[in-house]
Amino acid sequence: MLHRLNTLAASLRNALGRRRDAAAGTAAVASSALRRALPPLLALSAVTALGYAVVTHPPVLPVPAGQAALRTNQFSGSTTEFRNGSFLRLPGLHEVRYFPLRDQSYHPAAIAKAGGPAPLQSVEGLSIGLDLNVRWGLDAARLPELSRRLPDDIEADVIAPAVQAVVYKQIAKRTVREIFSSQRAEIAAALEAELRARLATDGIQLKSVQIGSVDLPPDYRRGMDSLLADSLASERMRYTLEIADKKVKETELQAAADKVRRETAAEAAGREQIIAARAQEEAMKHVLPFKQKLIEQRALEAQAESAARIKQAEGQAQARRIEIDAEAAARQKLADAEAYRVAQVGKANAGQMATEGALLTKHPLLVQKAMADKLSDKVQVIIAPPGSGGFIGNALLAGVQPQPKAEPAAGEAAAEKE
Repeated sequence: MLHRLNTLAASLRNALGRRRDAAAGTAAVASSALRRALPPLLALSAVTALGYAVVTHPPVLPVPAGQAALRTNQFSGSTTEFRNGSFLRLPGLHEVRYFPLRDQSYHPAAIAKAGGPAPLQSVEGLSIGLDLNVRWGLDAARLPELSRRLPDDIEADVIAPAVQAVVYKQIAKRTVREIFSSQRAEIAAALEAELRARLATDGIQLKSVQIGSVDLPPDYRRGMDSLLADSLASERMRYTLEIADKKVKETELQAAADKVRRETAAEAAGREQIIAARAQEEAMKHVLPFKQKLIEQRALEAQAESAARIKQAEGQAQARRIEIDAEAAARQKLADAEAYRVAQVGKANAGQMATEGALLTKHPLLVQKAMADKLSDKVQVIIAPPGSGGFIGNALLAGVQPQPKAEPAAGEAAAEKE
């Protein structure tokens, strides 16, 4: 039994020795391979770490618009300011802070409402809310100094405490009525003056402080509204009485002015009448001789006009006589001419009748022809009475009696009729 145990232990020792030898060989191979792969792995790790550092902490940073970047060297403590472009920042060596160059506005919401988390307290102990707007900016010339002094959150760590300290102190001195209506401008001026002096020590420039709406408790607001309504009614009544008083004074002044105006007008009218009378008196001294001369001139003009009219009438009468004489002479000449014309016409008619009588004596049928010519446009058929003796006009001539004549034959009568 012991022998078996010894044999088993020897076999185990042999197996372990073989495994130990195999493990030593494998370890030697692995150690040799690791020694060969270690430098590339180290280089790759360094590159990876460097890339990660560059990605998470880039060495070149841009300057945002409206801000200034201050880079502080951790070893030397020097500060460099950048306001545009980009700059180099080495992690672990440089620390960078950004400061706004533009004006900033701070609006505390905690004090805006009477029921808010931190309302203001008036001198009466009433909680009120105040809509406040603080406009501020950093002193650009002191940025390197401010980068070492000011905290990271300037608005929360510097502006807000300063505003609360000043506002609570100033509001606690005032009544609600003063804050709400009468002294709002004075309160804003006091806040701005005290807050500007407090922030100037930290390199912060206060631009303005503006007070907006005032939030009052509901009960007090109702009472304030009623009080304001009564005050407005009282003010309205006071203004109404003042206006009525001024109207009375205006009426009195107008009456006095009218009285003075009428007196002045009466005095001026009297002076004008006196001056006019004196002027008329002085003028009459010159007017009377002038009027006397004017009367004499008009008398002479009347005499001259009378003489001229007489001369004109005499001239017209003489001209009329001349015209009458000329007209009588002309009529006489016309009468003489007419008598001469009648005589000449009578002579011409007598000569013509003598010539015609001789012609008729010589040619008696001309009478019938002349008569027929005169009656030709009125009479187409002439019937000669029987016994006319051959002259159809004998019956028409006065004092000529037709001679009885033998009745012609039927053919001759027809021929004559034709």
